[in-house]
Amino acid sequence: MSPQEAVDWPALRAAAREVMTRAYAPYSRFRVGAAGLVDDGRVVVGCNVENASYGLGLCAECGLVGALHAGGGGRLVAVAVVGPDGEPVMPCGRCRQLLWENGGAATLLETPAGVRPMTEVLPDAFGPEELVRAGD
Repeated sequence: MSPQEAVDWPALRAAAREVMTRAYAPYSRFRVGAAGLVDDGRVVVGCNVENASYGLGLCAECGLVGALHAGGGGRLVAVAVVGPDGEPVMPCGRCRQLLWENGGAATLLETPAGVRPMTEVLPDAFGPEELVRAGD
């Protein structure tokens, strides 16, 4: 069974849809939910939280990564992110970087074009390895 087949995508998407209903989006009205499968089997979730100072809003993926670390850490294996209609949306660049750092190249992401590894959604990513090499 491939890694993609081992993920219960409908359940992960359902968790993202459920948490999306708790988003705080009074300005854009664009509610987003994210759910991630952790390497120990847990599912962590996050929703977007807007702010009157627009640039200070938090994406759903930020909440997901916060929940990952608050719950004990681990590595993300698979992530589903949904918009107001409950369908997959593509994370912004900042969030792709967050997902890369907290899962790695093999992390699977459900996108509007299907499930793709992070190497496809963030090619030539900058990660902790570059910082280690720079220190050598």
